[in-house]
Amino acid sequence: MKILAPDTIELDLTELTDAGDEVATYAVDQPIPGDHRDAEVLIAWRNTAENLADAAHGMPNLKLVQTLAAGPDSVLAAGFAQHVAITSGRSLHDGPVAEHALALVLAAVRRLDVLQEAQRNTTWNTEFNAAQSDPATEQLYTLDGASVTIWGFGSIAGRLAPLLAALGAKVTGVANSKGERYGFPVVSTEELPHVLGTTDVLISILPATPDTTDALNDDILRHLPARAVFVNVGRGATVDEDALLAALQEGRLRVAALDVTKQEPLPAWSELWAAPNLIITPHVAGNRPKGSSQLVVGNVTALKEDRPLTNQVAGQGHEAAT
Repeated sequence: MKILAPDTIELDLTELTDAGDEVATYAVDQPIPGDHRDAEVLIAWRNTAENLADAAHGMPNLKLVQTLAAGPDSVLAAGFAQHVAITSGRSLHDGPVAEHALALVLAAVRRLDVLQEAQRNTTWNTEFNAAQSDPATEQLYTLDGASVTIWGFGSIAGRLAPLLAALGAKVTGVANSKGERYGFPVVSTEELPHVLGTTDVLISILPATPDTTDALNDDILRHLPARAVFVNVGRGATVDEDALLAALQEGRLRVAALDVTKQEPLPAWSELWAAPNLIITPHVAGNRPKGSSQLVVGNVTALKEDRPLTNQVAGQGHEAAT
């Protein structure tokens, strides 16, 4: 079997080559070379939209596209044939994204942005000290006793929720169906507005799909109390940035932290840069897929043996592994 590996990550695929498979490296920002268009497996990581579209329409033997991204939206949008199995990198980014989400939550709750500004101005911020000590406002500055809602309760949330709980937060998940996941209560998406009224911290880990476009809109934001914090480590497409900007400017949201935006890199002209009470990081929560080689080897082996694939999100002919 011929496998194309991207030039954006080093993968140990010796187990496949030892079994007789051919592995070739390709550039993710260029058309697929003619001598590689016969490949049956394409591994995707940080590919351009043009490269994926070229692969979708110019690789007739393709059987599997393995993206190393947790969210397979760019691959799904490329137009691969229905018989091509598409598998995601779900779980590869759980640890790094959970860490960054926790860092952003703590930075926002503890208002490290305000303290950083005071440092730049060589100011010992006594007002901040008084606010976090005042019984009337001290709860704003801690996760202990805070109600945290995680919107998009998948494997990343499964890593993040226990960390928040260890700091004393009450964690509630939101997903398409209600129940219990990873030991935490989960409500359905339809119930989200009822939960938001008592939410202190709302964390979005939503994927980008047609159903989640601008999911965080003006209506959702108006359900949140003004003391609330919003953190997005999912996808920028899920946030109505104009509505978020208005909420921050009008003081209807205490603080927000974004690791993702609709347009990336975020252009210098974007009003988000100057928005009050907003922390921005340049999509660095993930970008370090852990266990990629094992996932690729496992899925290629399963493909050859006609067994269920791990993390299958599209394509016919194979059932997803549980």
